[in-house]
Amino acid sequence: MDDDHLPAERMRASDADRDATAERLAHALSEGRLDLTEYDERLSAAMGAKTMGELARLTDDLPAAPGSADAPVDLAEVGAANTPVRGWRERLEPWRGFAGISIILIGVWAVSSVGAGQLLTFWPAWPLSFMLIITAVNAVSGSGGRGRGRSAERSGDGRGSGPD
Repeated sequence: MDDDHLPAERMRASDADRDATAERLAHALSEGRLDLTEYDERLSAAMGAKTMGELARLTDDLPAAPGSADAPVDLAEVGAANTPVRGWRERLEPWRGFAGISIILIGVWAVSSVGAGQLLTFWPAWPLSFMLIITAVNAVSGSGGRGRGRSAERSGDGRGSGPD
């Protein structure tokens, strides 16, 4: 080996290298490959890494992010395997807020009914019926949770909707 060239694992890591590793870890977290504790540990290690070898060890058990240079050429099988799950998640996304608010309102109604010693009129039916209609329209039109992500991407790339 030549003295002028260091092995890749001993090469000093740049801020961009640490940022790329952080993005790959975040992607693994969003896919459920890492839990929050492990993500936090690995992210801290990535931010303190000095060499490329240290960074590589943090992601060597994770698949390459789609679209990266390390990604395998045949992603059709992986994409086909994840399509049904992704499809269901996208269909259920608009309903998450409705479900959360429903639980809270029904819980308040139940606690207030117990406190009153009798079942009160089911008042959550009114706000929940309006939310149900709005959520159903958003789910059918496709503007539920996905629209927010697209507008955030647009504003983040320097081509925001406002004048320059």
